[in-house]
Amino acid sequence: MTGLLDTSDVAALIERYDRPGPRYTSYPTAVEFNAGFGPADYGARLAAAATDPAAPLSLYVHLPFCESRCAYCGCAVIATRKREVAATYLGYLEREIRMVASALTGRRKVVQYHWGGGTPTYLAPGQIARLDAAVHSHFDISDDAERAIEIDPRVTTREQIALLRTLKFNRLSFGVQDFAPAVQSAIGRHQSEAETRQLYWSARDAGFDSINFDLVYGLPRQTVDSFARTLARVVDMRPDRVAVYSYAHVPWLRPNQKTIDRLDLPRADEKRRLLGAAIEAFTAAGYEAIGMDHFALPGDDLAVAARERRLHRNFMGYTTRPAPDSVAVGVSAIADVAGAFSQNHKSLARYYAAIDGGSLPVERGYASSADDRIRRFVIGELMCNFQVDGAQLRERFGVEMSDYFRSELESLRQPDGPVSDGLLDVTVDGLRVTTRGRLFVRNICMAFDRYLGAHQSQPVFSRTI
Repeated sequence: MTGLLDTSDVAALIERYDRPGPRYTSYPTAVEFNAGFGPADYGARLAAAATDPAAPLSLYVHLPFCESRCAYCGCAVIATRKREVAATYLGYLEREIRMVASALTGRRKVVQYHWGGGTPTYLAPGQIARLDAAVHSHFDISDDAERAIEIDPRVTTREQIALLRTLKFNRLSFGVQDFAPAVQSAIGRHQSEAETRQLYWSARDAGFDSINFDLVYGLPRQTVDSFARTLARVVDMRPDRVAVYSYAHVPWLRPNQKTIDRLDLPRADEKRRLLGAAIEAFTAAGYEAIGMDHFALPGDDLAVAARERRLHRNFMGYTTRPAPDSVAVGVSAIADVAGAFSQNHKSLARYYAAIDGGSLPVERGYASSADDRIRRFVIGELMCNFQVDGAQLRERFGVEMSDYFRSELESLRQPDGPVSDGLLDVTVDGLRVTTRGRLFVRNICMAFDRYLGAHQSQPVFSRTI
């Protein structure tokens, strides 16, 4: 399988553009967050957001616990088999939910409700029901809201699946990564195709009509042939959406990754072929490519939104449910409210101490400037919809793209730059990422990131491809 990305010109582009860069789940990115933004600042932002009680919200709940930590993992997790820690955590989580809801006063309508982790199904059925009830006692989850939860098929039971459906969750995200035994041994995650398939059909039988699979390319000992077999098995199950993430090897940030032997990681050309195999497998099976790393069946909400150019992006990934503010609860959770980002303490001890002291458990954050908001709009439009409409920019912010981004547009037009390489079209009144440019959209966005230069001398981000 040569792959769609294996032509000499594309291979040369990948070699040139593949460098460290943000994924832009936020702008500015989390590396700009600082301790100068604290609990009082977040409280003020929540109060400001409360002035529009009819505006919808996104709500993220972070459940950090896993029975064990996988070697590849880059998430904020706490690995423990001591189940009693979850009961303690739920008590504090409920208290934080009350604090946030109180600060928002009458603003309660939620259109996107997401549990992430860690492993949310680490919780016992009774604990799942208890937490969901606590959320509903303080927020109104819209009847048509997206109610999503991340699950690990290795620890999730049929009883939990049935309960989640009873609680009106309507989307499941299965962690799969790769079915190859050699890869699973290298990353310390043993998950058979059989148990994944069995749980998948249990979810379908329970009434879930929106299921997402998460895959990762670039893992240790992964080959094009072995990954092709995983892709074929996933296509056979036919989930509604698939995310195919590039493995980010950042052992300086995630010490657990130090157990991975760098010599086991695919070379750059092999990693390109892995991505090409995924693109071929899913597009041939009728999936539509969405954003920079997703695929969806044509009738899925994500595919419809992509065709209509109304995708949005937040810390939960691509979404079809726009909300001006996203609140987040739990250790390490990141909120995006009234023009500011706020991140909770990453340590359970500090998280608990803050709540015991009657304070919002904020560790750091960032208040966006007017320039940040303009750049965020441009980057968000490129990441989600592969275009920027100059008229929208003018209407929202009162600026002309050709004037405001004069130097950025000049850099994009440089020889060996995205415009010359056929990755980006600069139109009369906007920008349009070309089909071949979609693979390089992170690189295009980097031209509009005014903070990026400050991080060139130290490793902070994963590679863009």
